[in-house]
Amino acid sequence: MKLIVTFCLVAVACAAPQQRDVQILRFDNDNNGLGNYRWAFDQSDGTRHEQRGELTNQGRENEALVVRGQYSWIGPDGVTYIVTYVADDQGFQPQIEQGPGGGVPPAVVASLLG
Repeated sequence: MKLIVTFCLVAVACAAPQQRDVQILRFDNDNNGLGNYRWAFDQSDGTRHEQRGELTNQGRENEALVVRGQYSWIGPDGVTYIVTYVADDQGFQPQIEQGPGGGVPPAVVASLLG
């Protein structure tokens, strides 16, 4: 019985996500506080995110912020997943891609697209 419990504990320990130190490799930030901005970062684990915002129709009644960006990460399956998006007066509009070997289940894609 003790042997079975030991094997179960070893299996759980091996299956648990491994923590690793993730370093920020690049961070850019350009924001003058007047509406338009841009920022980006890259991490050592392959995660990336870039975003820029633009104030449209500045000073008018229909003034709005339009945000465009892209983020990506490497999944546990080794596939790079990329989400490119626009957020404006029409809402959040993502486009999801995956690299070779990837296959996001249709239900997951549908839930992300709203």
